[in-house]
Amino acid sequence: MSDILIVDDERDIRELIGDILKDEGYTTRLAGNSSEAMAEINAEEPSLLILDIWLKDSKMDGIDILKTVKRDNPDVPVVIISGHGNIEIAVAAIKQGAYDFIEKPFNIDQLLVVIRRAMETSRLRRENHKLKRRDSDVAQMVGECAAYRGLVSNLDKVTKSNGRVLLSGPAGSGKEVAARYIHAHSNRASAPFITVNCAGVAPETMEEVLFGRETPERGVEPGLLEQAHGGVVYFDEVADMPLGTQSKILRVLVDQQFQRVGGADKVRVDLRVISSTNRDLKTEIAGGTFREELYHRLNVVPISVPSLEDRREDIPMLAGHFIDLFHQSQGLPKRGLSPDAVALLQTMVWPGNVRQLKNLIERVLILGDGTGDIAARELPQDTTPAEDEEGRVVLSGTLATMPLREAREAFEREYLLTQINRFGGNISRTASFVGMERSALHRKLKSLGVVTSSKAGGRVAYLEDEVEEAT
Repeated sequence: MSDILIVDDERDIRELIGDILKDEGYTTRLAGNSSEAMAEINAEEPSLLILDIWLKDSKMDGIDILKTVKRDNPDVPVVIISGHGNIEIAVAAIKQGAYDFIEKPFNIDQLLVVIRRAMETSRLRRENHKLKRRDSDVAQMVGECAAYRGLVSNLDKVTKSNGRVLLSGPAGSGKEVAARYIHAHSNRASAPFITVNCAGVAPETMEEVLFGRETPERGVEPGLLEQAHGGVVYFDEVADMPLGTQSKILRVLVDQQFQRVGGADKVRVDLRVISSTNRDLKTEIAGGTFREELYHRLNVVPISVPSLEDRREDIPMLAGHFIDLFHQSQGLPKRGLSPDAVALLQTMVWPGNVRQLKNLIERVLILGDGTGDIAARELPQDTTPAEDEEGRVVLSGTLATMPLREAREAFEREYLLTQINRFGGNISRTASFVGMERSALHRKLKSLGVVTSSKAGGRVAYLEDEVEEAT
């Protein structure tokens, strides 16, 4: 619905504009003073505000209302009208964020042109927010292993609060997906989710990016914090935020307000803050690169996001999810996974975690023949066991120098460690896959010095000497 609020202290003027716009198919609301105007705006945000500069018998004039609207409803375009117009008023209005300025008495055709353009701006902004929310919906949490269930349980506990959350975990493990999950299930789900890439913004421009700026030439340019008003701001890899900016962010968290670069007015914001890091912030504090006060402000609810190594059971489900995602978004072929491909995916090393798995699946779908299930031979060669041209496995230098008995034990130990971790420490499933009785597998593990212990909500295999070192 195209809803336009007209604010003018002259009844004839506001009713005239209202009648003209109704003839054009718009829905209108009318207000004669600042109190009525703010009541209408607070009741329901309009698509466009037509605002008179001079309002008799009002607590606020047009510029005051404009400032308030741009602070609390920044996406609403405001067209200023005035019978006392001059260049100074026009510049002041544009500087405060007005879309355009029209002087009374106005030309009806001119008025309609400005309103059509402003309404198109409003439509595009709303569509942009819908796309952002849709992107949030696409970032689904996928998994079923114990480590995953523990993560989701912790996330569910914080969704309905406004408490600040600090997500920690290795790069590519899905910290932003977890942040979006919190947002999507919170009371702020319909409000913006704004990401601040702390590692991707140059230190000299960070404050303008965050707080926005005001210049005589371009007027008000809202920053990311202002764009996130009412919703969530997500500080991605917060350890990379410059020290000088950290102190200012700390002040924003305390006061819930800031000044734009080059501006004089205070901008109030209502924000929920979620942060993430793949580094130990206590070590950063000790090294003088992160402010301890900011750490305590951000670390109200710490949540650890497990690596893909701790979620090997989820790899087939995650791979299938990415196949569906690329099929829907890019039209790539929808293929299954062969048992040998699943086995190889679950035994690979994943330093890039879930992000690396997603990139691998996309690469296979693009380069593959597009028919049948994905086979192990289609997976990148740098992640498969080394083979020569005749298909024989090439031994590592260390293994090749061992006597047969030691080499066999080393291979069996590594093979069984890999398979147990692949199945999340489930001995029954491991025994079934490797073709051994459960009791025989237990005896073999004991003879090879392999034990299992709890980690990240699941069971993980270790060598006995590694357990001794850890304890």
